Amino acid sequence: MPDEPKTLDPAARPAATAGDSPAPDRDRPAGTAPRDTEATTVTQATPTTPATPGASAAPGTPAAPAAPAVPVHRRFLVPVVLGLVLAALNLRPAITSLGALLEEVSEGLHMSGSVAGVLTSVPPLCFAVFGITAPRLARRFGPAAVVCAGMAAIFAGLVLRPLAGGTAAFLAASALALMGIAVSNVLMPVIVKRYFPDRVGTMTGLYSMALALGTSVAAAATVPMTDALGGDWRLGLGVWAALAALAVLPWLPLLRDRDGGRAGASRTDNGASRTGVGSSRTGTGASRTEVGSPRTDTGAPRTEAKAPAQAAAPRVTRSRTAWALGAFFGLQATGAYITMGWMPQIFRDAGVPASTAGVLLAVTMVMGVPLAFVIPRLATRMKTQGPIVVALALCGLGGYTGLFLAPAAGAWVWAVLLGVSNCAFPLALTMIGLRSRTGAGVVRLSAFAQSVGYLISIPGPLLVGVLYQHSGGWGLPIALMGGLMVPQMIVGILAGRDRTVEDEC
Repeated sequence: MPDEPKTLDPAARPAATAGDSPAPDRDRPAGTAPRDTEATTVTQATPTTPATPGASAAPGTPAAPAAPAVPVHRRFLVPVVLGLVLAALNLRPAITSLGALLEEVSEGLHMSGSVAGVLTSVPPLCFAVFGITAPRLARRFGPAAVVCAGMAAIFAGLVLRPLAGGTAAFLAASALALMGIAVSNVLMPVIVKRYFPDRVGTMTGLYSMALALGTSVAAAATVPMTDALGGDWRLGLGVWAALAALAVLPWLPLLRDRDGGRAGASRTDNGASRTGVGSSRTGTGASRTEVGSPRTDTGAPRTEAKAPAQAAAPRVTRSRTAWALGAFFGLQATGAYITMGWMPQIFRDAGVPASTAGVLLAVTMVMGVPLAFVIPRLATRMKTQGPIVVALALCGLGGYTGLFLAPAAGAWVWAVLLGVSNCAFPLALTMIGLRSRTGAGVVRLSAFAQSVGYLISIPGPLLVGVLYQHSGGWGLPIALMGGLMVPQMIVGILAGRDRTVEDEC
């Protein structure tokens, strides 16, 4: 009598923690490859079908070496990598280009300081409102299709924004571009988990580096390009639509790959295999298994594991780690959007020329290019990410202290320190991938942490504008910015603890 099939439940064993050596797997057949320390899914493969978490092999079927939970088809590899990089390049120019020309835009549209503060608060507001819709859209159309639509929305918003004749129309066009940025923000970690489940740190670093590069280039180049185009701020803002149009193209071949909308799903041509978290379907001669209720169909056993599928969609609102991660994301976003929206004006009011102020903002942003690649890789190799959180917060405190005491004299030093501090963003994205064991968990945690975080960050830029207008200087706003580093450090330490949201739900 053949042995009963065994089912490996990802929720039944702790996920390997980055930096730890994976424990020996006594159930692993001889010849099976060990699990990657960055992988977050436990798999067991059969000779005819890709491995599926929670699915069991047919009775008597010999085991084969384990395969990645979500194999990447070669035809998707180049478009996905290129799409990630180009999408990331477009996630901030709509914001930093405006920051570099905020004075000119305010004068052109007759904005007060408070209204300009509202304008700098629009990005986190849009990210919170529209970002929460991303998981539902991804389930319906697939994450690649939603990101493609997001890039198209950025293009449309950047084309329409320079044509606005008043503040309301300018805000509406900005909101359209920011809507595309919002859904793409949420789905970037999902795309990485979907196509590169065993390379979360590396791929997160790649697109974080591209994001920082796009941010810094837009900050540095907007003013010179505006001058070269005759000094018209409308042309200086509109030129970035070309980059958004380019970012649409790599996602077009991925529009039919809708299985990415379900956690861990993949499709392959040979054998018509279709896999997902907790369930699998196969074509010719393959098996479908349901735990505790085996059925046969034309002689082939059918099985389906339902418990892991339920475990793969945790209620993240019950997780203290998810709330800590949302608060950390919100506080770092507050600092980032205050920096992008107001830092050039701080330097200009201190006597720094406008073009130099734009370059200083670019220096702040460009610090994220190398560090956004290093920090995620370092974070995935540590049991807890608290030490990185503390180091980044201390750099922020140093930078804001310098801005308070001598904004012009040490401008380059303060720009570098604040740039290092802003690398809390790729760290937060990496922790989203580390704090969940399943693809579905990453989708929910990403949407929750980013939506809650951006809601928290909405008042920051607006409050800075109000304080600046009513106090007549930057002392009080800068003191507020520096003070926010303390709670950011606390919640970041809590979010960086070695646990997953599935353990708390």
